[in-house]
Amino acid sequence: MSKNNKKNEDSIENQKSDSSVKKVENLTIDQKLKETEDKLLRSLAEVENQRRRFEKEIKDAFEFGSYNFAKESLAILDNLQRAKDAIKNDETLKTNKDLDKFLDNISIIEKDLITIFEKNRIKKIVTKGEKFDPNLHQAMAEIEDEKADAGTIIQEIQAGYMLGDRLLRPALVGVAKKRNSKNTEKEEKNVEN
Repeated sequence: MSKNNKKNEDSIENQKSDSSVKKVENLTIDQKLKETEDKLLRSLAEVENQRRRFEKEIKDAFEFGSYNFAKESLAILDNLQRAKDAIKNDETLKTNKDLDKFLDNISIIEKDLITIFEKNRIKKIVTKGEKFDPNLHQAMAEIEDEKADAGTIIQEIQAGYMLGDRLLRPALVGVAKKRNSKNTEKEEKNVEN
């Protein structure tokens, strides 16, 4: 082999090794580009998710920011009702000629408060005659009743309220249950004795 042939062979090998180095560099550059693109897409997705989460939190804050205030304000409505009942049942006040005027004024305040609640999407939960729903009602007593179906609400102990779609306070209720045969037999024996 001549020197020229050897140089040509060396030159060809150098070109081959240069092209393989360029391929490796190109692959790594392409891989780096793909990795960078993947990271960018993940970052954009994360930013978008965070934006949506913040929007939901802001919306919830506007809709339910008054939740605690509304829940505590229910005590005012409860106390007005209790005051009316106490005044109506007081023997000394029953003889007072101005009792009806006083009760009317309390009723006006109560109606105004209910109107304010309704304007702010606070609604009373309907209970009487409804089927017991543990998502809306809290059973405080089971009452034997032959006329009502088992599981039907027959007594409201304390009114429940919703704030929009969210439960503000469950209704405290008495639920009907059927009289069982053992209780009926005991009562019949007691009546006979």
